[in-house]
Amino acid sequence: MQQCNLLKENVRISVYHRSQENQVQFFKMESSLVACTDINGLMQTFSINNNRLDWRLFIVSSKLSLKAVLLHNVYILPSILVGHSVHNKESYENMKILLEAIDYYKFKWQICGEIKVIALLLGQQRVFTKYCCFICEWDSRDRALHYSRKDWPDKKSLETMNMQNLPLEGESKILLPNMHLKLGLMKNFVKAMNQEETAFTYEKRSPD
Repeated sequence: MQQCNLLKENVRISVYHRSQENQVQFFKMESSLVACTDINGLMQTFSINNNRLDWRLFIVSSKLSLKAVLLHNVYILPSILVGHSVHNKESYENMKILLEAIDYYKFKWQICGEIKVIALLLGQQRVFTKYCCFICEWDSRDRALHYSRKDWPDKKSLETMNMQNLPLEGESKILLPNMHLKLGLMKNFVKAMNQEETAFTYEKRSPD
């Protein structure tokens, strides 16, 4: 009897949630990319009206992974993962495969992402790009003016952007995420501060 009680104490019971079973049917895996092939069907399982104007496509990439998420424009509804890969590195070819897999050109959401994602979408040269910004002709090589010049000429055409491939989407469909702008502004603000001022030296002082 005592042995039986000891066995009961060592028993562990695990419960697995199966809430994803209704959504699995809308995803397909090809090579190492898992993508949603039926956006309308997926949103119906969440009881969401799929109005493309209410959503934007957020793409994150790294050297080893690629992820695409639909974000609600006013953050009332939760984000929806529509594409993911842990073995596809950031490249023009993989970005093209992702957009085709999720049927992007049917919905034409606006796309947001960091500078390297935007460069891939526009078909830009990845390295040693002089004019890397798609909004203005900010000269990446003119380091002496990076924190002093405030007015850079507007971008007139994609021809000045060191194009390497055909654009996957036009400039009018591309947005910079708010967080990227905020972090960039704060980084530039700190670099432009007078390092001899009290506010700056206070941050450098070690606690007593």
